[in-house]
Amino acid sequence: MLRRMMGRKRKTGAVPVYLNVYDLTPMNEYAYWLGLGIYHSGVQVHGIEYAFGAHEHSTTGIFEVEPKKSPGFTFRKSMLVGRTDLGPKEVRAFMEKLSEEYSGNTYNLIAKNCNHFCNDVCVRLTSKPIPKWVNRLAHLGLFCNCVLPAGLNETKVRHIRAGDGAYEKKKLRSNSSRFASSDPCQPAADPSRVPVE
Repeated sequence: MLRRMMGRKRKTGAVPVYLNVYDLTPMNEYAYWLGLGIYHSGVQVHGIEYAFGAHEHSTTGIFEVEPKKSPGFTFRKSMLVGRTDLGPKEVRAFMEKLSEEYSGNTYNLIAKNCNHFCNDVCVRLTSKPIPKWVNRLAHLGLFCNCVLPAGLNETKVRHIRAGDGAYEKKKLRSNSSRFASSDPCQPAADPSRVPVE
């Protein structure tokens, strides 16, 4: 019996990696069943959810939130994508390194959105992609790029007025220079969204 136990390979991928999916619009109640919809997503590992959002600066667009509670979105479902062997500190270092590729001003609704980020993270951590339906709208937009309005492919960020005290308070609490976005797929700046820096 001891021989059988010693002969077993160590189980790899002990830490689960989840994809948390959120609805961006009430229309998703119907669109979901047709394989369509507009979704936000985040990757949950070691009890922290990581996501990617837009702002006008060249600093990271990756942020952390409490799992399944991304502000401004309605939680739909969580799916186990795979497993990783990385510990909490290694995942944090991985996200900090990845933040070089995902600055807030590189966000693009069609070509580089939160779902692209989650797919990239899941492939790198687990070697498995996210389900295609999560980002189907962006894939359709990329395919139909020639017929889409030019402005749709650009991230639209509205500036907060310089004297907006509420914004300054949020900025100080979150240590973030993130601005609120007018992009329909991005919620307003929220102090519970902590940037990965």
